This record gives sequence, C-alpha cells and structure tokens, in this order.
Amino acid sequence: MRRIGLDEWSGLAMLVVCLGAGAPVPLGLVTPGVPVPLWVALFLTAVVAVVAAVAEVGPVPARRAAYGVAVAAGWAVVVTAPQAGLLPILLVVLAALGAEVVRLPTNLAVIVLNTGVIALATHRSHGDGIEFVMTAAFYGLIQLATLFSLTAIGRERRLRRELAQAHVDLQAASVLLAGSARAAERLRISRELHDLIGHQLTVLTLELETARHRRDEAAWDHVERANRVARDVLADVRVTVGALRAGPATDLADALRDVGRDVPGLDVVVDVDDDVEADEEQTAALVRAVQEIVTNTLRHAEAGELRVGVARDRDAIRLTATDDGRGAAEVVPGNGLRGITERFAALGGDVAYDGASGFRLTARMPVR
Repeated sequence: MRRIGLDEWSGLAMLVVCLGAGAPVPLGLVTPGVPVPLWVALFLTAVVAVVAAVAEVGPVPARRAAYGVAVAAGWAVVVTAPQAGLLPILLVVLAALGAEVVRLPTNLAVIVLNTGVIALATHRSHGDGIEFVMTAAFYGLIQLATLFSLTAIGRERRLRRELAQAHVDLQAASVLLAGSARAAERLRISRELHDLIGHQLTVLTLELETARHRRDEAAWDHVERANRVARDVLADVRVTVGALRAGPATDLADALRDVGRDVPGLDVVVDVDDDVEADEEQTAALVRAVQEIVTNTLRHAEAGELRVGVARDRDAIRLTATDDGRGAAEVVPGNGLRGITERFAALGGDVAYDGASGFRLTARMPVR
C-alpha cells in the first residue's frame, strides 16, 4: 500500500480550507446572488476541476483546460457571494495550484485577474472606501507569496529528482566500469599464464618425451613420472586460463545493490538468490535494467520503496521490480522501458509490466 506523503496531506488541507470557506452558503448563513443550487454547482465545479488539473492524469492541454474552468468557476463563486467572508481564499488556492499546471507568466496573469475579482466582490459588499482596496491588495500579496514559495519548492523538488537520477546513472556506470576493468585484468593474467608458463611446460613435455626414447633404462622411470607431472600441470594451467576467461567479472548481487544504494528519497531493496549465475553480458543487462527501473521510479512513481529481486526460474533468470507508488491505469512505455525490453530480447528474453497497484515489472532471460 502506498504511503501518504506530505504533498497528499497538503492537498487535503487545501481542500478542507476551500470547503470551509464555501460552507456558509449551503448552510444558509450567506445568501448568494444566484440560486443556491447553482452556486453550489459552480463551487463544486471549481474544486473538482482544479483537482483534475493537478492530478497529473491525462494530457497537459486537458489539464490546463480543467484549470481554466476551475479559475472561471472560482470567479463566479466569489463575485456572486461577496458576503461570504473568507471565500477569496478559494482564489488564493487556485493561484497557488496553478504552479503545477501553467507557466509562471500565465499564473501571474491569473493572480492579477483574481485580485480584480476580489476587489469587485469587496466593493459590492462594503461599498466605496479604502477597505476594498486594502482587502484586494492583501489577497494579492498572499497569492504572490504562495505562488513564489510553491514555485521555489517545485524547482527544488525537480533538482533533487535530477540529482537522484544522476546518482543512479553514476552508480551504474561505476559498476559496469569496475566490471570491465576486472574483466580486462583477468584476461591479461590469463594471457600471461598461457604465454609464460604454458609454453615452458610444453617445451618441458617435449624434452621429456624425447628423453623417454633414449636407451638409458635407469632414467626411464624418472622421465616417465616427470612427463606425467608436466602434462598434469599444463592441463591445470589450461583449465585456470579458461576459467579466468569465462567466469563473471562482476558479483551480480553487489553490482545491483550498488546501483540502488543511497538513492535520495527512495529506499531500494535488492535480493539476489545464491543460485543465480549470469555471464558478463547478462550482468550488464541486469545492471542497466535496474538503473532504468530506479530512474523511472524516481521520475514518475512518487514511491517511497522499490523492491528488486533476481531469482533462478528453471532455465531462466527472472528479474522482478515492484514499487509502492501511484501506478498507472495504462502504462505507456518510454525510452527506459523500451531499452529494457530490447536488452532482454537481444538475450532471448522478454519483459512484462503493469501499473494496476504501484508499478511491477517482470523480465526473464534464458540461462546460458
């Protein structure tokens, strides 16, 4: 189950404030300039439309249109109920939430128009005088302060997310670079073993083979034993060289844990079964997959925890990843998911994912 974060609590508090500001009209404490059912419908339209605008569901033009509807309905609500006291707070909330939907110049224009609407409503309820000017200026300053604060918070949040993504990319690159360096060193050692010791043992074996055919019977037994020892040592060197060339250069569990270690704002739990054996190419594919999964989780899921598991499934290696984020009714694969799919397909595997409850990805590749 996804944890409720500060953003959700903040949005809920704003909703409660808006409902409280509009409560006097349906409770009969204030009589609006239009029929009460119409006023309530306008008020609910403003609330529902702004929630749809900031919910980050659907295309951006549709969200901006919903925000426009919310602002227009908010103006109608405030103008038709000027005696409702704190009702202009609704316009303050609308201006603040605009930072999530529209650009700053548009948001500033909304604040100017909101202030004009508040001035008109105050003038209708209090008449001429300095009071309506001060009230409009007061709400205008509150809107500006709230907008600039939320804009700064949003910018800091984006920078933190970009920093976290750069951290994941750097961790993955370090893991793969270290694996490549170890693979190159092992290849160098295997070549030196083969060139220095293997050639000498081969010469020794040939010399002993020649000595076996001489007629000195007293030395024949020693030569035979030395020949067997040389051949055994040569076979061991060949096995060692082959193991150095073929074995994995990177410990899979450590590599995947390094990718998800110390990710800001996300708890990454990695579990790799002991019986999983992956070669260098498969390890690189798994590391890149986990890198993309962590990055996508940071970018889209708004999750607090990501669990990654790698297990042996008969003749296949299975990677599973689940988060406690918001998920998506319809997952539209971007470059990250397409990249994972292409890597596993190149290794004879496949990838499946869904966002019904959080986000879950399952990828498989055959054991080599």
